[in-house]
Amino acid sequence: MGTLYYGDSGTPIGIEDRALAHLKVAITTKLRRGESFTLSWRHPDEQPRGRSTLWLHPSIPLRFVFDEPVAPELSRSWIEDLMRSANSTGGVQLVPENLDIEPIATSSDQPVQVGVDVQEIDSDSETQPA
Repeated sequence: MGTLYYGDSGTPIGIEDRALAHLKVAITTKLRRGESFTLSWRHPDEQPRGRSTLWLHPSIPLRFVFDEPVAPELSRSWIEDLMRSANSTGGVQLVPENLDIEPIATSSDQPVQVGVDVQEIDSDSETQPA
């Protein structure tokens, strides 16, 4: 179970690691663009019935903490679902993952990967940036 810390609140928000990894991609993409939006979810069964919504803004501190040391494989379909919801009036909604269990295809010579900032790459160089 991963944890999302938002602002100065001492209240951690527990989110399954794989879901949190996908949320991280969607949230950081929006915040990197300077866009404010909401993040909403239904409370899990072990919490009082209901739902919660956070207002996310680039100037408010945000921290993602993962229990697993190795990053999970990401689903392109799930990220696309989250980004679609981010661009709606309802904001980012935690949505069930589609049955796309295949990792996003990458190769060692692919200069841009999900979650990695775009960098200028010298095509004459033998080594890739770390």
